[in-house]
Amino acid sequence: MIALLLALGSSLAYGCADFLGGLGARKAHVLRTVTVAAPASLMVELLLWPFLGASFDTATLAWGAASGVASAAAFALLYRTLAIGPMNVLSPVTALVSAALPVGVGLLQGEHLTAAGLVGLPLALVAVVLVSAGHGAGAARPSGTALLLALGAGAAIALQLVCLHQAPSGSGVAPLITGRAVSSAVTLAAAGLLHRRLGSERPAYATSAAAGVLDSVANLLFLLAARSGDLTVVAVVTALYPAGTVLLARGVLAERIHRGQLVGLGTAAVAVSLLALT
Repeated sequence: MIALLLALGSSLAYGCADFLGGLGARKAHVLRTVTVAAPASLMVELLLWPFLGASFDTATLAWGAASGVASAAAFALLYRTLAIGPMNVLSPVTALVSAALPVGVGLLQGEHLTAAGLVGLPLALVAVVLVSAGHGAGAARPSGTALLLALGAGAAIALQLVCLHQAPSGSGVAPLITGRAVSSAVTLAAAGLLHRRLGSERPAYATSAAAGVLDSVANLLFLLAARSGDLTVVAVVTALYPAGTVLLARGVLAERIHRGQLVGLGTAAVAVSLLALT
């Protein structure tokens, strides 16, 4: 139950971070937004170090660095994917892959599900697709390139989560600090190389920093959830993050929640209830 609640918190924080990051990216190039969000996120993790501890042994550094590289790759692939579109087709593909691959890893590592979990897990995967799909998802077909990029983005997100899960359980926040430092370095280097293409617009500093802080909180809650529960359950519940984005878009931007998304939210509630029984 503790792992499930932590995973739900991680999902909500990821959804809020994506929402704020999307708002920030409307005002300036996305790389400018990330150059504010990434240091803010790293700062949060450094502030948590004295309270949660950190052990930087070889395995932790390796898994943390791998998660950082995967995070940077996920960022590049995801935004390239959404730039090509259609978003309402490609976003569910990315979310589904990011959930399904960690489930496979967890099962290969010997994790088992109860009867309730065997029903709740596929329901949660269906909910991921329904919640993240917008109106008329079947109206447009993505190109082969866009579909491959979406699959790659989902795989990169999944790899980041798996690498964080594989880090030693006694390493504290060291995997997060290492991963964030690596992903920040990669992102800042890319921004430096492409600075002439980023335009002159200034990023929304407060919004971008808030997105980074929430992303850090989401990573921490995922790490704690994965350490206290099964990766198969934690990864799928975390992948419900589009629900938070959808609800915030409704409350803040007055965007319409479509019928399929409402069904997805209801399906997610049922799935989480079943997973709580595992």
